Amino acid sequence: MPTALIADDERLMRDQIRLALAEAWPELQIIGEAKNGDEAVQMAEALKPDIAFLDIRMPGRTGLEAAREVCQHAHVVFVTAYDQYAVEAFERGAVDYLMKPVEADRLARTVERLKARLVEPPPDLNQMLMKLAGNMGGAQKSYLKWIQASVGNAIRMIATREILFFTADEKYTRVQTSEFEALIRKPIRELVAELDPDEFWQIHRATLVKVDAIAAVTRDERGHLMVSVRGNPEKLEVSRSFGHLFKQM
Repeated sequence: MPTALIADDERLMRDQIRLALAEAWPELQIIGEAKNGDEAVQMAEALKPDIAFLDIRMPGRTGLEAAREVCQHAHVVFVTAYDQYAVEAFERGAVDYLMKPVEADRLARTVERLKARLVEPPPDLNQMLMKLAGNMGGAQKSYLKWIQASVGNAIRMIATREILFFTADEKYTRVQTSEFEALIRKPIRELVAELDPDEFWQIHRATLVKVDAIAAVTRDERGHLMVSVRGNPEKLEVSRSFGHLFKQM
């Protein structure tokens, strides 16, 4: 039986990939799940899987960095939530990839390619990975287009275009759309680096708001700027550090 390792820092995304693979390739045995790049490398060395599904952005070593060692033991498939710029870089590098959310048709094509490749040893991807990293670094910066979030016991893939704002407390970050809210563990500081700054503004150390969702900006009785958002009654406070975004007020 062919074996595989899944590496993603979100448990619910690992679950989603595992379930999708169970339908697309019932014979494939998942023998390990890692939550960061360092664990992925350790598991690949210890378990010697035939295939490794690696998230691109993970704590510790990134998926690209981990792949340089994992490819010695396994055929590598990258999983990414980033936009077309990243996808074009992968295609130029001839490396298998899956976009989040993982779609059944796309996964089926990847499975067929993997089945054909398993009759041969994994190729040495190090030179290709270095070129791929250079391609991605030289391309226009890519930004998140999807957020994987938990709603109850389920995972939902939420398009960033549907998100009104993010607010964080000590443990979770709330993702708010016009229809529902969800929770993620990614802090605001990481989201700031991964979201398009022309689409989302940070207005507080714990708040990001979608620019075209802003309905009005007013001052409360204390003189603090408050943002009203279309599709939600909540008002979001603007801290002094970000008041320059609304100079006209």
